[in-house]
Amino acid sequence: MAEKITDTSDRELRISRLFDAPIGLMWEVWTDPNHLKNWWGPNGFTTDISQMDVEVGGQWTLVMHGPDGTDYPNESIFKELVKHKKIVYQHVSSPSFLTTVEFESQGAKTLMNWHMLFESREQFIEVVKKYGADEGLKQNVEKLAQYLTQFVTKK
Repeated sequence: MAEKITDTSDRELRISRLFDAPIGLMWEVWTDPNHLKNWWGPNGFTTDISQMDVEVGGQWTLVMHGPDGTDYPNESIFKELVKHKKIVYQHVSSPSFLTTVEFESQGAKTLMNWHMLFESREQFIEVVKKYGADEGLKQNVEKLAQYLTQFVTKK
């Protein structure tokens, strides 16, 4: 009997980027709410983090404030944490999705792979159309890159 392979490409967002920052710094800006609040969210958004228990089963609660004054409450649960390697969290508030962020050290730089898997193709389409999640993810990664520049000295 053949093994069934499930193709999820029609319900996922992926982005990869090589950052000019060492892996320890990348891990810190992802797991310390005092850093995360400074770069999280699309352009024009600010973020307040009320809880961030970075441990398996730990809760992560935040509110993203849109430039138009709209608040976007978010609740997630950390599912897997491998220091300097991987962060997996389940976004449990609507819409529900699973995010995996992987880090790979490349000398003084870090390759980050960010993957969001939605529960259905229909949910994915709604999130992209209604919230611009694809563009928001790109902006979020760019904000992270800009935030990191203050910690990395150029030679």
